Amino acid sequence: MAKNLLIVESPAKAKTIKRYLGAGFQVAPSVGHVMDLPKSKLGVDLEHDFLPEYEIIKGKNKVIDAIKKAAKQSENVYLATDPDREGEAIAWHIAEQIGAKRPNLHRVLLHEITPTAVRQALANPAELNRNVYEAQQARRVLDRLVGYQISPLLWEKVRRGISAGRVQSVALRIIVEREREREAFRAEEYWTLDAKLEGRNPPPFKARLFSHAGRRVDNKNYKLARSEVDSIVAALTAKDAPPFVVGKIERKEVRRSPAPPFITSRLQQEASRRLYFSPSRTMKIAQKLYEGVELGDQGAVGLITYMRTDSVRVSDQAINEVRGYIEQRYGANYVPEKPNYYRSAKSAQEAHEAIRPTSVLRDPESISRYLDRDELALYTLIFNRFVSSQMPPAVFDRTTVDIMAGEEQFRVTGQVMKFDGFIRVYLEGVDEPSEDEDQAQLPQLAEGEILRLLEFYPEQHFTQPPPRFTQATLIKELEENGIGRPSTYASIMSSILNREYVDEDESKRLRPTSLGRIVNDLLVAAFPDIVETGFTAHMEEELDQVEEGKENWVKTLRRFYSPFKKRLGEARKKMPQVKGKGVPTDIKCELDGGDMVIKFGRNGEFLACSNYPQCGNTKEFTRDDQGNIVIKESVAPPARTKSARNAASRWCAGVRDSASFSDAPGIQNATISRRCAAIR
Repeated sequence: MAKNLLIVESPAKAKTIKRYLGAGFQVAPSVGHVMDLPKSKLGVDLEHDFLPEYEIIKGKNKVIDAIKKAAKQSENVYLATDPDREGEAIAWHIAEQIGAKRPNLHRVLLHEITPTAVRQALANPAELNRNVYEAQQARRVLDRLVGYQISPLLWEKVRRGISAGRVQSVALRIIVEREREREAFRAEEYWTLDAKLEGRNPPPFKARLFSHAGRRVDNKNYKLARSEVDSIVAALTAKDAPPFVVGKIERKEVRRSPAPPFITSRLQQEASRRLYFSPSRTMKIAQKLYEGVELGDQGAVGLITYMRTDSVRVSDQAINEVRGYIEQRYGANYVPEKPNYYRSAKSAQEAHEAIRPTSVLRDPESISRYLDRDELALYTLIFNRFVSSQMPPAVFDRTTVDIMAGEEQFRVTGQVMKFDGFIRVYLEGVDEPSEDEDQAQLPQLAEGEILRLLEFYPEQHFTQPPPRFTQATLIKELEENGIGRPSTYASIMSSILNREYVDEDESKRLRPTSLGRIVNDLLVAAFPDIVETGFTAHMEEELDQVEEGKENWVKTLRRFYSPFKKRLGEARKKMPQVKGKGVPTDIKCELDGGDMVIKFGRNGEFLACSNYPQCGNTKEFTRDDQGNIVIKESVAPPARTKSARNAASRWCAGVRDSASFSDAPGIQNATISRRCAAIR
């Protein structure tokens, strides 16, 4: 039996590390968490400082028994679970099972899975970190208090099986509020006016009206109306029209700097933009790249550093290696005089580096045959982003030309790249393309030069509503508001989609369902603090302080739970009942005149007559851009009971006898006749 036992989380990581360590080590996987709060009850002792009642997860007894047996036969036990809060909790729970006070029990932090990194970590073991563990425990208990006490309330009031979550509910609120902004939005017409002009030198070019009657045209504070455009065109094409004269020409050098290497949220966003990966898919692939990929004769090698991080810090060793790679591959002028350093966000935990390749000597081309398509795509993204982050800025010559035609000012901007810099390797994507600023090809122009008008191009536009969030842009919104942490973003997205609170439109943008809207509205009314972005961000800061040893986890929970308990009691009494009644609409049932309500079934939401079971009329529906219900037309409404069929028959007879039936359009008469025939 090996003298040393090293415990990691995943079998894949265990397999990779075993090859590095040889016969002196046994490497065992825990296969994730081994202990957790019970599923069948709250599992938190509210009377005794929120003491969690951990139990062994179902199916993990064999794993724990195997680890205990191996630990008894080993001189040293190394707990090498992931280097974050979740990994620390797993390490503590394993330590408790094998004897936390046993000698030669070590904590090992593996930020990358390479032979050198693993051996260095083993040579410099740490101790279990109580602060990190208690920060994870505080988060777990907080989430359990919210989820297991609000969710049953929603089962009673709305629909069984749904849930509330401390962070997922805030994400849902952000989505619902954005959708209501869109529904309240009313498009405004505005116009732009481009003039195609020609100078002494080719080529012709277009300039846009920049200022009219001394006012800047910016399509926000001052929008051009069609009548103004017509008036300008008429004035500038008249016989006595003023000439187009080149005014101020401004030439300046503009530098564009590279983006920092990836943190978790930025990797998820960029993989969504460029590769169309969901956050959960991105993290699954990144996990595999971190844990190790078989590279032929080299065996399994971890290709990237730890993928859950909010720090842009990079080790000096990695910086030196990438600077040498850049010089060799692209030349000395692509290596900046000094390394590029980036600032992490204030809330960042600096324990980890940014996400980067473990070695730039393993470029994507050299290992492509060992990776599947998705792995290669994500690795290439990470590799190129890291390399570009240590390259110099791109340099442009930008020329801005103002052109006067009487009181009207037109402007055109041209940009020419002088040096591509980091753009040679990588350019960050954008979520929403911007209009203007694009680079016309400008001729050689001189101040005072008279230009010839070739043609006007008036164009109608409409203001656009704020866009729906994608999964990637929602993560960006959460991150910017201090909500959630790198380990939670993907699970938040999965949760709101799986609960049917949100679905994705044809452009993969998030829109709330009726169920999501009603759950959000009930939670906002009953628990305004819990689902408020500022409050949730403050809780994240308090958890960070627990991790840093600046705050006690029990005191943090007490401050949270006292007002929460009061709100919970009020909500049980005051929260409106939706279950059984449905959500009212202003649509009438065409069978018996009852109100149609939104109900939630196994297959999603639908409209149903409020007079059920007397009337069984139901309809499928969608919503338009203003949130209005649009009924999906069906041939005949279902009449599920005898009384419903009788009610429908009476309604049909009444319609036929009414004057309005004979006066109705032919299509409407035919539709009613078909439905009534189907009921018979």
